[in-house]
Formats: sequence, structure tokens, C-alpha cells
Amino acid sequence: MENGAVYSPTTEEDPGPARGARSGLAAYFSLALLPWYRRVLKGLQLLLSLLAFICEEVVSQCTLCGGLYFFEFVSCSAFLLSLLLLIVYCTPVYDRVDNTKVKSSDFYITLGTGCVFLLASIIFVSTHDRTSAEIAAIVSI
Repeated sequence: MENGAVYSPTTEEDPGPARGARSGLAAYFSLALLPWYRRVLKGLQLLLSLLAFICEEVVSQCTLCGGLYFFEFVSCSAFLLSLLLLIVYCTPVYDRVDNTKVKSSDFYITLGTGCVFLLASIIFVSTHDRTSAEIAAIVSI
């Protein structure tokens, strides 16, 4: 066997700049796997959980802090889990994992986070001191 027959089907010519303008990290990040309505919902989920966390962090003093701390934990966890799911959907990690497992994980994580967020919101609303920062955090729920 000659070398040309062994290496020719596996090698690729230099593609040059014809592949596109995306390079670096942008080449690995694509929102094409999610339909537009899921992109909007995931973006809102990420934005609102971050907004709730920021509004809660502005609270400077409290008398019953247990509800506030639980809400802080849940809103931060919701933000980080939403960010993780968005990263999985928009990077090549999605292609390496079973698609049905990613979608079912997304469903159960979102459902669980929503239920715990509802519980944390109820506890926070019942124990807050009625300051403007706490009311802003409650409104962002």
C-alpha cells in the first residue's frame, strides 16, 4: 500500500478563511439548537433569577433573616442552574450527551427550581421587614 491511499481520505486541505468569520469562543457557542421561544424563556429565566438575587443582595438589614437567606440561596442556585443549562444547550457539550437526558434534566431542574423558588418566595414574603429593597425583590419574583 502506498502512503497516498492511506492518508488521503483522512486528511483535509487547509480550509482557510472560507469557513466563516466565527473564531475563538464564538465558534463553539450557538443558539441554533433552541427554538426562538425556548431561547426567550431560558433568557428570561436567567435574567429574572439574577434580578431576584441582586435585589435580595441590596437588603442591608433584617429582623427575621431566615427567609431572606433561604431566598438568597434559591435565587442564586436558580441562576447558576439556568446558566449551566443554557451553556449545555449552546455548546458542543449538547452533541456529546444524550439529547433526551439533557431535555429531561432541563425539565426536572426547571420544575424543581420553580417549586423551591415558590416556597422560598412564600417564606420570604411572610418574613420580610417591608423595606423598599425587599419589596423590589418580591416584585421581581
